[in-house]
Amino acid sequence: MITMNKYGSVLGLAVVLALGGCGTMNPPAGSSSVYPQSTSSGGIRSGYGVVQSIELVRQESTGIGGSGIGIGTVAGAVVGGVVGSQIGKGSGNTAATVLGVAGGAYAGHELEKRSQQQADAYKFTIRMSDGSYQTLMQNTNPDIRVGDRVQIDNGVARRY
Repeated sequence: MITMNKYGSVLGLAVVLALGGCGTMNPPAGSSSVYPQSTSSGGIRSGYGVVQSIELVRQESTGIGGSGIGIGTVAGAVVGGVVGSQIGKGSGNTAATVLGVAGGAYAGHELEKRSQQQADAYKFTIRMSDGSYQTLMQNTNPDIRVGDRVQIDNGVARRY
């Protein structure tokens, strides 16, 4: 009985560690105020232009890794594994532990997703003075409207 309980705990810990290793490290959402993107091959260029369109883009936040595995997922898996290991005997205990880890990870992930805020970004399409187009994204819209003349400096659009 003690041997099966140890196997269940080891299996639960292995699942938690495997889930934690699945993500890639990305900077947290909102850590930078500007997300430059460009339709031109040379990247964002400084210069002057006229705003052609502004689009509000919903950016989804994720946890520690790009796959959304965060602290809530890991904590839920650990708690679920501990609770599951208290149920049943023998192979039933192992099954309960595995189900507890999986259920706890899912519940923790869902709770973490609900507590995170989604950041809005503004996608600006700008016709430059040389006739080319650039597209860039910013977290804030500094009172820019379609038709406004803007200056792009260091990947940030500002009215002038």
